[in-house]
Amino acid sequence: MLKTYTYPRFEYTTPPEIASGRTLKVPVVVVGAGPVGLATALDLELQGVPVLLLDEDDTVSIGSRGVCYAKRALEILDRYGVGDAVCSKGVSWNVGRTFFREQEVYNFNLVPEADHHRPGMVNLQQYYLEEYLAARAASRPGIELRWKNKVVSVMQSGKSVTLKVETGDGFYTVEADWLIAADGARSPVRRMLGLDVEGKIFMDRFLIADVVMKAEFPAERWFWFDPPFHPGQSVLLHKQTDNVFRIDFQLGWDADPEQEKKPENVLPRIKAMLGDEREFELEWVSVYTFQCRRMGSFNHGRVLFVGDAAHQVSPFGARGANSGLQDADNLGWKLKLVIDGKAPEKLLDSYSEERVFAADENLMNSTRSTDFITPKSRVSRTFRNAALSLAKNHAFGRALVNSGRLSVPSFLTASSLNTPDSETETFAGRMLPGAPLDDAPVLENGEEGWLLSRVGGQFCVMYFADDPAAIDAATIAALTGLSGGGIAVQPVVISRRAGKLPGGIVHLEDRRGVFAKRYDARPGTVYLVRPDQHVAARWRSFDADRLGAAVARATCND
Repeated sequence: MLKTYTYPRFEYTTPPEIASGRTLKVPVVVVGAGPVGLATALDLELQGVPVLLLDEDDTVSIGSRGVCYAKRALEILDRYGVGDAVCSKGVSWNVGRTFFREQEVYNFNLVPEADHHRPGMVNLQQYYLEEYLAARAASRPGIELRWKNKVVSVMQSGKSVTLKVETGDGFYTVEADWLIAADGARSPVRRMLGLDVEGKIFMDRFLIADVVMKAEFPAERWFWFDPPFHPGQSVLLHKQTDNVFRIDFQLGWDADPEQEKKPENVLPRIKAMLGDEREFELEWVSVYTFQCRRMGSFNHGRVLFVGDAAHQVSPFGARGANSGLQDADNLGWKLKLVIDGKAPEKLLDSYSEERVFAADENLMNSTRSTDFITPKSRVSRTFRNAALSLAKNHAFGRALVNSGRLSVPSFLTASSLNTPDSETETFAGRMLPGAPLDDAPVLENGEEGWLLSRVGGQFCVMYFADDPAAIDAATIAALTGLSGGGIAVQPVVISRRAGKLPGGIVHLEDRRGVFAKRYDARPGTVYLVRPDQHVAARWRSFDADRLGAAVARATCND
């Protein structure tokens, strides 16, 4: 057990179906109560979809595992109701530093501009995130959590999925309209369906050592290439909460994982790094191998795959859990519309389309990072070291350094759900169709708040005006009666000045002009926003017909 954390034990209760012999019928089953499974269940339940969540364990993850949660993941967690808890408990940081031997050669800032609600990253041990998500899920009336319930078989027909579930008291059967597999990299559900992942396993090993110590190190990411305390290899240091520091040591492919995890082999490495005088205690140790793989498709009939069950990347870059949370964010609203009969099932093909694109982007960046960190030939090592030497004084050298390109949200600019910009309407900036929304400070009823807290969870139309009193009556009437083919669209008016608007319209004030700058918004500018806070379309003037067509396209109803 850990020195700084007490593991919760979630209560198991005997499923009533064991005694009754009846088949339990539910709309959605989520298998796996890790961060992504819990997030997916919350996403659906918050939209009114009942969820049965099954997990074969009765506690959270062993060891810190995932550590870094990026700004976009934090914004998603805000919508699930745990963002404040994660940010309050975790260690926020924006700056990363890269060292070559004894010199700093490069640093970066993840959020170089002000006026964002969340930091670039928060470091927090995965077990805390799971604990917060599990507590939130347990508080929701539409989520039934069943711990110590192991899925042992999966079969699907054209209209449903049947699961056999094993418990300590016997077996029972569940029939679901939809199954979401969030059961990890070794996904038993994937195996039961005869599906596989394809990709690359890198011939290197890394030691994770979570160390408890009191140190005045800043809340930054430090990465060393060929440091004097671990020559010829690389080392990564992250500060976590509870005075726990994550240290990753590159070991090489020939290292024996079981031997390397022994304290007598771990402690000398840490002492060489920290010095003999610093007191510390080992909290958790593991050895891992890089994998960069994904399934060919993330939807298979009525079974949908999320997180590590669908794709795996190397840990450098913090792309695993962050990408998995974006899977949940992308899938939830689409499945909700399909369940409600407001969108055809082919909308779920766009889940796979968009998240496969994001996975490939992550795999590419992760592979490049791994190749740079662990060169496999004398030539590639020479190139790597030359880039590091140049980086201290030359910008082009810094561009070549890759100690793990950190997780950023995917810009789904090629998505079939987007409505392209009109050729006659031009925009500056990066809020193009497919982009995740940038946050901005706003006022609502005179109180300070944030844009992203007021959009998301449903389709929204953001209409920009200098003065709300200057919006013509026809536009006001159209905004208050918005609906895209039976799909509700929330109107949001963002103005530079205060004013009165009819009920049903969310009114936000952009007095400092941050929104206008980030969205290149002029009076009359319109953005259509998807429930997952990605731009679906934008125009320089409001047109109800164009809006309706864009909603139809974004829901595969065109």
